[in-house]
This record gives sequence, structure tokens and C-alpha cells, in this order.
Amino acid sequence: MTNMLWQPSEENKKKTNLWAFQQQIESATGASFPDYDAIWNWSIAEPDKFWNEVANFCQLQRVEQDGPILVNPDDLLQARFFPNNTLNYAQNLLDHGATGEVVVSYNEANERRTLNWEQLRAKVSQLQQALKANGVKQGDRVAGFIPNIPEAIVAMLAATSLGAIWSSCSPDFGTAGVVDRFGQIEPKILFATNGYTYNGKPFNSLPTLTQLSKELPSLEKVIIIPFLEEAGLQPLNGEMVTLDEFINPYQPQDLTFTPLPFDAPLFIMYSSGTTGLPKCIVHSVGGTLLQHLKEHQLQTDIKPSDRFFYFTTCGWMMWNWLVSALASKATIVLYDGNPFYPDGNRLSQLCEKEKLTHFGASAKYFDSCYKADISPAKTCDLSPLRVVLSTGSPLSADRFDYIYSEWKQDVCLSSIAGGTDILGSFFSGNPFGPVYRGQCQKRGLGLNVQIFNDEGQPVENTPGELVCIAPQPSQPIGFWNDPGHTRYKKSYYEEWPNVWCHGDLVELTSEGGAVFHGRSDTTLNPGGVRIGTAEIYRQIDPLPEILEPLVVGQNHLDDVRVVLFVTLREGVGLDDALVNKIKQAIRSNATPRHVPALIFACPDLPRTRSGKISEIAVRDVIHGRSVKNKEALLNPESLDFFQSLPGL
Repeated sequence: MTNMLWQPSEENKKKTNLWAFQQQIESATGASFPDYDAIWNWSIAEPDKFWNEVANFCQLQRVEQDGPILVNPDDLLQARFFPNNTLNYAQNLLDHGATGEVVVSYNEANERRTLNWEQLRAKVSQLQQALKANGVKQGDRVAGFIPNIPEAIVAMLAATSLGAIWSSCSPDFGTAGVVDRFGQIEPKILFATNGYTYNGKPFNSLPTLTQLSKELPSLEKVIIIPFLEEAGLQPLNGEMVTLDEFINPYQPQDLTFTPLPFDAPLFIMYSSGTTGLPKCIVHSVGGTLLQHLKEHQLQTDIKPSDRFFYFTTCGWMMWNWLVSALASKATIVLYDGNPFYPDGNRLSQLCEKEKLTHFGASAKYFDSCYKADISPAKTCDLSPLRVVLSTGSPLSADRFDYIYSEWKQDVCLSSIAGGTDILGSFFSGNPFGPVYRGQCQKRGLGLNVQIFNDEGQPVENTPGELVCIAPQPSQPIGFWNDPGHTRYKKSYYEEWPNVWCHGDLVELTSEGGAVFHGRSDTTLNPGGVRIGTAEIYRQIDPLPEILEPLVVGQNHLDDVRVVLFVTLREGVGLDDALVNKIKQAIRSNATPRHVPALIFACPDLPRTRSGKISEIAVRDVIHGRSVKNKEALLNPESLDFFQSLPGL
């Protein structure tokens, strides 16, 4: 097919973890699983057997007791996996005998720091002892207001080794945004740096930390990591102590790990939406670990010798996903700062220097590289690179072409999709099969994902609602402080009984992949016709004049009209010729219903701190509604442009 961009050779298929897993389950069941679809069909037909085989294949460290693997399989809210097993997340990441380099870290100044396994375990041991001496125990919350640096990993592992619950956000959040999150979960301990850098500029965090120590009465200790020399360490109040002061009384010793039930809480994550306080989503020890092991080893083909990078902050779920790769004995590579500082070649140069086997970033990052004419294939040796990962928003078909032409031809491009809600992916990579232009490869193994129409019936080759109709391990335990699961049920189970409704408008393709059409809560309905915003974005992507689009529906004359906002390249103006070019591109490649009634050029578009454009915020502003939780936005001042805009 002309839209097939890559497929593995038979020789390389037999080198994958998925091929080894295929041999394991064929031996265990006596059945034949000739391809990915056969494995997926078995995984949803026999979920208890499948997840047990995953646990065995990925060498999940657990204490097993006799009993069922899955209870209440017909009730998504009451289902539980491995109810008689105990385990510890940090133990699975640390206690497996791996040696050599494990964490490599870069900052904007291109300074390289490393930890080997022995050093990582030693640092976690010291901090574990210090936290235990300060009363941290199972169920306590430990938070990080911290850049993407090795100390964040050490802090998380030390806390979770004791059975504490870890939660983090990046240091570019203002005080209100941090309090909106951590104020709900009442952490006992807070780890933070005294500042951070972005785009070559230093930012002092101490004033924010001083305010946080007043507004978070649950805090018993704030542990400061000196990171920004010019910020200093004053003023420090009685609650604040440097990391060195905190751990110096303790010498490294053998680590101990608190055994926990499979569904004990591990991480608290936050929704990035702009409607009310962020949801505090609680994920379990076993569910997170088993889902990540499966996605890393079977879907992404991560092996002990691999070097894995994902561009992320500690406020995005991809940080947790990246760090879990330690359980697969991989080396993880971190970068903190602006990926385009001092220029757009920074991360591809890092990819070459560190001989990365796996490189991941947001779709927005690859889009920015495309528009900046970044061509790593011409400037870097990326021969070790086997897998490129993209998520955060749909990766357009043109960007698939770009990665294969300007990054590397022989690579598995996995556009993965899921979210903070499940701390994993509903659609994942498939090292066995082809990559098709513009498509996520396959539904994740063990996840009974379907696309429903408005009547709740499964459909293919037409956009519908992404749903999951059977239990899977990384479904959240629930929301923090949500009696009766009221908010939790409303968020995911209100549309159809006993069906997880994810909120994405998706099309399941004939190849078994998926095309994402945007969030279903931002779906446009001009004249009653349902249109996903991504359907419009795909037509605009090839236009060189446009840096970024945002489209919303505006209520108008008892109908909905489509309104498009664009940011333009420097020196480009939105004249009649460009307006006509935009409309013609959309009309020719979509339908007349997709053509915007109005098009505006704007200086900036609002985005969440994970880089997603916030269509909902703009929609609320142009309808005269207040935008709640502006702290979820990286640039809330951008909304000023949309207030009382002439023509709307």
C-alpha cells in the first residue's frame, strides 16, 4: 500500500521481545499466534492468562499467594487484578542486579551528569533512611516541585520504596497552580530546587517555596536541591533543609522495600484541563508497573542494553513512563530545559552523542522541528535508533513523512495515545508490523478498546468515541478525596454503563490502527454534522505560512459556526489571498462543512504545561464564560487577545 512507510524484516522481527513473548504463550497454551492481531485477540479473550504471562515474561517481582488473577471481570469499577499479590514499585526498578550506566542527564548548558546503578542505589538508600527517620510511611504523600533531573528520580524511588505516594509538577508552575494540586493531597514532604533555567534564563524558585510553605500546612519538611547558583539558598525557614544536610547523617546500606498490595496507591497525577480544580488521579503500584512493563518490553521493544530518551517534564505523565523503564534495565536519558535552546538541533545531537535506541517527544516538538527545517538525517549519525515515539496530540500524516525523510528511514515510528487518566496507552507500538502514514499502529495488548457511535455500537472506518469495555490493570484506583467515586464515575462512566469513555474522537482503520480526530468535548457541530478538530488541522499542516492553528465552534444564529485562529510565520500577514488558500485547502481535502466561517491571525495560542493547545479555554472566552483553573495554562496571558474580539 502506498501509505505504508515501514515494516520490520523477518530477521528483525525475531530479535524483538514480542517475538520471544509469542513463543512463550504458544508454548503455554498450545495455540498458534501468527501475528499481532492474534495475540491481541487472545489477550482480551483471556485477560487473566495474558496478564499473568506478561508478569512472568517481564520478571515482575512480586510475592504470590494462591488465588485468582482477576476478580469481578464483568464490572470495570470493581475489577481487581492480582488481589493476593504484594510488591514494591521501587524494588522492581532497582533490585534486579543490573550494572553500568543507568541515568544520563543534560541541561541547557549541555552539561552531562551520570549515575551508574551502584550510585543510584546508594543515593536512594541514604534518602530512604532520612525519610524514614522523618516519619515517612506507607500512604504518606511526598511531592516534587522539581525539574527533570536525576534527583527527582532518587526522591521518587526513595519515597515509593517506603510505600509513600509520589506526586510531582514542574517548577514553572506559579504558587496558585501548585497549591491547586498539592493542596488537595496534603503532602508531608516536598522536594524542590532553588530555581530552574529555561531558554537560557534563570528563574528563582525560593519566593514561591516560601509562599508554599505557608499555604501547604501539611508540609513538615521542604528539601531544597541547590540547582541555580545565582538563586542562593536564602531565605530558608525552619522547615527548609538542603538535600545534602538531609541525607549526610546516613551511609549507603542495603535497600529495604515495603511490600504493598497490587492496587495500593503509587502516583497521584493531575488532569491538565481548564475546568475547575485539577482532578487528582490515583494510580496503583501493580497496575502502573505491569502496564509500563508491557508497553516498554512488548510494544516498544526496550531491552536491558537500550538507551531510552523522552523529552518531558516532571509534570507530564511521560516522566513516570520514562522512569519505569528502569524496571527493564534500560539506561534512561534526561533533558531539562528548552529543546530548542540554543537551536532546534539540540535533541537530535543528544540522540547521536548518547547513541539512543529509543527517542520520544511530543507531536508538537516534531511539528516545530519540521517548521524549523531541522534535518537530523543530514547532520547526525542515528544508526542505533530503532524506535521513535510521539504522543501528547495527534501526529499528522505530513509529520510521519517528515520523520521518515528527515530523521531516519529504518525506524519504527510509534504514535502512541492514551493519557494521564490511565498512565499508559490505549494505542501503542507494534514492533511486529507496519507503520501506516498518519496512524497509531495498534490497540494495546490486553486493552479491549473499541470505537462507539452515538448509539453505543462498535464501528470502523468512521469517527466515534474511544471506549474501553473490559478491565485493565492501569485503570485508576479513583480520584483523591472523592467519596463514593462521584467525580470519577462522572468523568469516565457517565456516557454508557460499565464502559470507560475516554473523551477522544477516533477512527479505527482497516489496518487495525487508529486516526485521532481530536477531543470529543471539542467536537464541532455545524449544521448538526460532527467534525473533529484534527480533521481541519490536517489540511492546514502543509501550509508553510502557518505555524499553528486552533479551531473552535462558536454558537451563532441557532447553529454553530467554525472559527479558526492561526499564528503565522514572521513576515507573513493574513491577507485575502492566504484566507482563500486556507479555505481552499480545507474545502478540497475535507468538505465544505469543515471550512471556517471566520479566520483570525493571533499572536499566541493558549497551551497547557504539557504543550497541548487549549481549545476549550478559547471557546469559553469567546462565549463570555470564565476560564477556570488558568494555572493549568503555560501562557494564560494569551487569552487576552480573544476577549471581545471584533467580528465575534
